[in-house]
Amino acid sequence: MSKYQELVKLVESMESDFEKFYDKGVGSAGTRVRKGLQELTKFCKEARNDVTAVKNERKESKTK
Repeated sequence: MSKYQELVKLVESMESDFEKFYDKGVGSAGTRVRKGLQELTKFCKEARNDVTAVKNERKESKTK
């Protein structure tokens, strides 16, 4: 699975909890939204580090 597909899957998995929290006022869904956002933050940090690593590898391979 590509990084983009992982990102989309993660965001889509939070859709129903967002609706439940904001539209229906379900408080416990807010906890799940916060947990999902924390996972999203972690994913974004990892993806950013991965992009930097790949970019640096490509630079190094061009200079050799």
